[in-house]
Amino acid sequence: MFRKLGFLVAVMSLSLPAWSADGPGTISGYVRNGSGSPQMGAAVEVLGSAVASVKAFTDDHGFYSISGVLPGVYSLKVSAPSFLPTLREKIGVRPGAKLMVNVTLTTLFEAIQLGPLRGPLDDDDWKWTLRSVSNRPILRALPDGTTAAVQNADGGEDRSLKGTLTFMAGSPSRGFGSASDMSTGFSVEHSLMSSGTLTLNGNVGYGQGVPTAVLRTSYSSHFNNGFEPTVAFTVRRITSPEVNNQHNSALQALSLMTSDRMTVGDILELKFGSELQTIQFMGRVNAFKPFGSADLHLTPNTVLEYQYASSIPNTRMEKGFDSAPSDLSETSPRMSITRFAPAVERAHHQEISVSQRAGKNSLQVAFYSDRVADPALTGVGELAAGSGEVLPDIYSGTFNYQGNDLETSGLRLVLQRKLLSDLTATLDYAYGGVLDLTRPDVELQDARDWMRTERRHAVAAKFSGSIPHAKTHWIASYRWTSGQALTPVDVFNVSAGQSDPYLNLFVRQPIPAGFLSGHMELLVDLRNLLAQGYVPVVGNDGRTVYLVQAARSVRGGVAFSF
Repeated sequence: MFRKLGFLVAVMSLSLPAWSADGPGTISGYVRNGSGSPQMGAAVEVLGSAVASVKAFTDDHGFYSISGVLPGVYSLKVSAPSFLPTLREKIGVRPGAKLMVNVTLTTLFEAIQLGPLRGPLDDDDWKWTLRSVSNRPILRALPDGTTAAVQNADGGEDRSLKGTLTFMAGSPSRGFGSASDMSTGFSVEHSLMSSGTLTLNGNVGYGQGVPTAVLRTSYSSHFNNGFEPTVAFTVRRITSPEVNNQHNSALQALSLMTSDRMTVGDILELKFGSELQTIQFMGRVNAFKPFGSADLHLTPNTVLEYQYASSIPNTRMEKGFDSAPSDLSETSPRMSITRFAPAVERAHHQEISVSQRAGKNSLQVAFYSDRVADPALTGVGELAAGSGEVLPDIYSGTFNYQGNDLETSGLRLVLQRKLLSDLTATLDYAYGGVLDLTRPDVELQDARDWMRTERRHAVAAKFSGSIPHAKTHWIASYRWTSGQALTPVDVFNVSAGQSDPYLNLFVRQPIPAGFLSGHMELLVDLRNLLAQGYVPVVGNDGRTVYLVQAARSVRGGVAFSF
């Protein structure tokens, strides 16, 4: 009997490969822009003689999947509003194979600048390249008459080195640890070994003594089997006032972050990692911060996601600040003191959400649970550090104040619609707990005793788009809260509806670079422009200061990309 069973197993093992060899394959992957932000609604088309132009669309995570692809060699064309169509060629599909093909989109402004005119000897479209330096993507005319940016085999653009240099004026006014009111940011990215990317970026301020500075280096790899490991090392130094009679004391922090992204088949995406921090400030503090998420693609248009985070996220990229990637103004750690004893803000966030895309509309429903210990609240006003209760920022006139622990749960609804090819509207509703003062005009040193968790509603409207001829990119948002609050509702929100409290405006305006090989942009960043949500308290010197969700700040500068 066992001999017959063994013979049956052997026959089945031989027949399965033969059966799968005749089966079709699957092509899937992620579509992102040059800064790594996912692109929702991008059209992905498989071109080849064995199929008749199969098309799919990316979801809100930039993911696409095309199954039933017969064995053969194909080209992949990706199109999205405000980007050049991108062509990936010579994609070989073996029987039953599952290929991961990631695509990076390029804007027309990045591809065509100071390019040579097409001459009579340039009839071969392979030789005609509209670029003035070697790091521009090659443009090729497709059979349908459109133009596409041709990418190399590893999925990246035909550039091995690119960088950005940014000069900014004005502090972000986020309390202790804000960037200097005059700072220089930089970012250099170099491709290594066809699948790896080495990045060095930082932000260095100006001022007396040793200024605030952040330096970060990272390395990431992209493998066709779906793995994308990343390792990053960050060094930060924050200039601080005279605290605890320590002249020119400063916070120094080192952090090591490792993460990985992997896909299981074409329905499950896992992202996980951790950050280890060591902080030297009035003593030494260590912190371990894991994070992760799991995305289950129920259908090509429906995603079920679970997220876990242990620190309030850096939301620069989610807000669309991709033209200033060297701005690390929101880099942790977030510190506060009470009775001269330092404390690091520690947080835990869990969230489960369902996202659905239908045509030009996208909808997300999310439920979350948050717990924040020793939160670092933001205050506005001039205060001395001698009280041992605040950490002033020497640049912006803001400070950090330690609040009571916040523990809450809530929900979020996000509706996004693409009104035009260059205009997107997003509506965000959130309900959850915030920290609030239950007694008005209390003294600052007593404010912590009167803080309670209160339930609040928050509604945000955000519009983003571009002006085609002027190439102006802009984001305008307004976030309203139903009552007084010292912390935002849904502070961990990194969805498409994320926005700063109250009225905010961000503008990127490309300008002709003239003699430069790259391009230049003017940047304007306005936060809480109307100075709303200021809660008055009495300082230790009798003057009125304020605790706020977000302080008003005006920043501007210029960025050079090359």
